[in-house]
Order: sequence, then structure tokens, then C-alpha cells
Amino acid sequence: MFEKIKAMLTDELDVDASIITKDSQFIEDLKLNSLEIADLIVLCEDNFGIEIDEGDIHTIVTVGDLAEYLEAKVG
Repeated sequence: MFEKIKAMLTDELDVDASIITKDSQFIEDLKLNSLEIADLIVLCEDNFGIEIDEGDIHTIVTVGDLAEYLEAKVG
């Protein structure tokens, strides 16, 4: 799951792959703005066929958080 998220970040949001780790924070480390985070959420929903609850978005701070969330939702 981490590698798929990393690919989305590099291919779609032009984030440098060398700085992406499971502990990377989207805002602090990867410097994503709110629009880019919204784009990432939509990419995840489209790619994995799920819906990310709006209330859950605020609990997803790192790439690892997103990977764990998606693994739990996708199964």
C-alpha cells in the first residue's frame, strides 16, 4: 500500500520520491497544500474504490497513517 501511495504522490502531485517515507507528514514534510491533499484523497478513493470519511481525514497525518487507513478499508 505504501508503494502505491508513494507512486501517486510522485506521479500525480510531483513530490520528490526520495523524501517520502512512512513517517512523512503531508503538510510538514511533503509541503502539500489543502488542494493537493484533497486531490490525494480523490486519487485514493478512485484507485481503491472506497470513500474516505470526511471525519477521518483529520486523523491521517502521515503517509503511514494513510497506508494503514486504506489497508483497513480495502481489506
